[in-house]
Amino acid sequence: MTAIKFTKEEKAIITHKIQLYFTEELRQEIGQFDAEFLLDFFAKEVGSFFYNRGLYDAQAILSKRLDDLSEAIYQLEQPTEFRR
Repeated sequence: MTAIKFTKEEKAIITHKIQLYFTEELRQEIGQFDAEFLLDFFAKEVGSFFYNRGLYDAQAILSKRLDDLSEAIYQLEQPTEFRR
C-alpha cells in the first residue's frame, strides 16, 4: 500500500485541528511543526487501520446492495417449468 498523503490544504486543516485539540482538551500549546509531525506519525503508523476499516465498511455496503439487486432481479423472473 502506498503511503497516505494529504494535499497542502488538507494538511493545513488537519494540523489546525490537532493544535485545537491540544489547546482545548490537553491545555497545551503545540506548534505547527509538532502538529504536522504528529499527523505524519499517525498517517504512517495508524492510518492503515482507518483506511482498512473504510474498505471493510464499503465492501459490506456493496455486498448488501448486490444482495438487494439480486433479490430485485429474482422478483422480476417470470414463471417457467425450469427450476434453478
